[in-house]
Amino acid sequence: MIINGIEFKPFDMAEELQTEEDIQVYINLVMEEDDPAELAHALGVIAKARGMTQIAKQAGIGRESLYKALREGANPRYGTIAKVLGALGLKLVAVPANNTHQESLS
Repeated sequence: MIINGIEFKPFDMAEELQTEEDIQVYINLVMEEDDPAELAHALGVIAKARGMTQIAKQAGIGRESLYKALREGANPRYGTIAKVLGALGLKLVAVPANNTHQESLS
């Protein structure tokens, strides 16, 4: 896209995920949104950053199926999410949403 003679390329989050810390921060921010479709999309972005073919192989999912499962607006099954997280070397961790529960235990 060219605006006022300046060429802009489309933003691609996958290009910004250069380190493991970048990936961790990104996935945690997405998970705070509590939107399963956005989580699937974010996993797709991370898989793209790491190499979709390699992640598909490690997850035991066909590359095309992985693209489909993690495209924007997709609603993949938990099993798919778990396989992709495992292939990415990530895991879901439960933490209290607020301190109300913790305070009631004291």
